[in-house]
Amino acid sequence: MTSEPGSAPPTTTHVRTVTDGVTRVFAWEEGARIEVRHLGGETVIEANAAGLRTLAGHLLTLAQDGTPDGTHLHMEQDNGLEAGSVGLVLERCDGV
Repeated sequence: MTSEPGSAPPTTTHVRTVTDGVTRVFAWEEGARIEVRHLGGETVIEANAAGLRTLAGHLLTLAQDGTPDGTHLHMEQDNGLEAGSVGLVLERCDGV
């Protein structure tokens, strides 16, 4: 990825994962800005409209039929999140 520090990934950024022979694509919308902060006992996810749509798309990708339990996406500062963000893991868990 060739984005500048603190900037959202370019529109061509797609993460492709293959699990059980099924390809899933995670894509970032143009202009997406997502910041994750931990404030004591709370975690704040702050995003512009494009960032919220990007997160929603990631969650819908994980929710697709046939996605195995434990499939996940790591997001970190300068890798999908704004500089200064704490890491965020989106994971599917169908177990109890």
